[in-house]
Amino acid sequence: MGDQEEPMKYTRLTKEQFEELHQEFINFLATQTITAEEWADIKTNKPEVAEEELDVFSDLVWEGVLQKVVYLEHISPQQMHLFHLRATDMQLIAVKLKIETVDLTTREGFNWFRDNLLSDEVEFLTATKAYSEDKALDKFKLIQQGGVITKGELYKYFEKLVLK
Repeated sequence: MGDQEEPMKYTRLTKEQFEELHQEFINFLATQTITAEEWADIKTNKPEVAEEELDVFSDLVWEGVLQKVVYLEHISPQQMHLFHLRATDMQLIAVKLKIETVDLTTREGFNWFRDNLLSDEVEFLTATKAYSEDKALDKFKLIQQGGVITKGELYKYFEKLVLK
């Protein structure tokens, strides 16, 4: 194993994620002709090889997830960033509250926001940004910064309002 392994591109899946993807991981090992017994042996006797396998699998899972993700949202107390990850660029709808007493992350705050969408306390911004050389990595960075993968209901709702 003298050749240098490539560094991880994304991040290692959590223990919980590995447990959820247990079957997929077994299938992944099978593609490398590693049996359950051999895996147990690798984990015990070659922990560094086991680590590499976990990393490679994690990257593959992320790669699959990032190819499919179309909408991300990042909601903080005073701001909401809604992303539509299109084929060639990212469209952003940003909502900013100019009122300190409202917290978008709470039900009350969100209800206030819904009732006061068109007030002067609410500011909407839109932007379009091209991807870098690595589209998947761009998406991954948004997730690492707190973006959550969604079905895009919020984005679609505000798209009608803002992007006429």
